[in-house]
Amino acid sequence: MLEYARLQWHDGERRLRELPPARRRAFDRVVERLVAELRRRLGGSFTALELVELYDRSNTWTMPIAIETAPAEPAAWEQWVADAAWLAARAPARVANATR
Repeated sequence: MLEYARLQWHDGERRLRELPPARRRAFDRVVERLVAELRRRLGGSFTALELVELYDRSNTWTMPIAIETAPAEPAAWEQWVADAAWLAARAPARVANATR
């Protein structure tokens, strides 16, 4: 599951990067809100496994945040946008050793 999740997160980040700058603003706002919520839910340090476990059941709370953040941009509600947030939240400095 971890490797599959990583592939999804990288794909989301790639798709976000490929957006034209004029269109990207709403998507960036959604990613920022989701990263903030992920950090709130996970706390200070976390393992990659803990991140994946939360990811596995995240659509129930990521979608409402995306809709609230970018109500006029339905494409920003898609799962790949949330996936980009997961990669951003998984910054190496914030992830503890996965074996702990």
